[in-house]
Amino acid sequence: MKVYIGCDHAGFFLKEEIKKYLEQQEHEIIDFGAYSNDSVDYPDHGFLVAKEVANHEESRGILVCGTGIGMSIVANKVNGIRAALCHNIETAKLAREHNHANVLVLGSKIVNSSLALDMVRVFLTTEALGDRHKRRIEKVNELDKKIAKQ
Repeated sequence: MKVYIGCDHAGFFLKEEIKKYLEQQEHEIIDFGAYSNDSVDYPDHGFLVAKEVANHEESRGILVCGTGIGMSIVANKVNGIRAALCHNIETAKLAREHNHANVLVLGSKIVNSSLALDMVRVFLTTEALGDRHKRRIEKVNELDKKIAKQ
């Protein structure tokens, strides 16, 4: 699977651990930075990841910042993105199943690396459910279209 990944300075070390895990799992990784823990602005990296995921439907994204809040806000500005800020395995699983999330957002100050790697594994291996969940996602997609016309 193609995985776009990005972070700010606060998420740099966790992003690097996630990249190692993704490489071991033989995912194709496209890293949009940050490339060190020097101070950067999270919107720059979050937007690039979200834009690519929106343009490549079969891909997924992972964003990391200190709390995950900023990256979530930025990613969800992009049409077609359903970024989910997750704090445990259950939220990562349900974000995929119920919300068809295509971007996982993590807070490096909130979750430790072991939990984060488990969440990444679950997020990338969990299938989105159909039925009533698909109907709801279609409504969200219609909202995206309405907003884009404004």
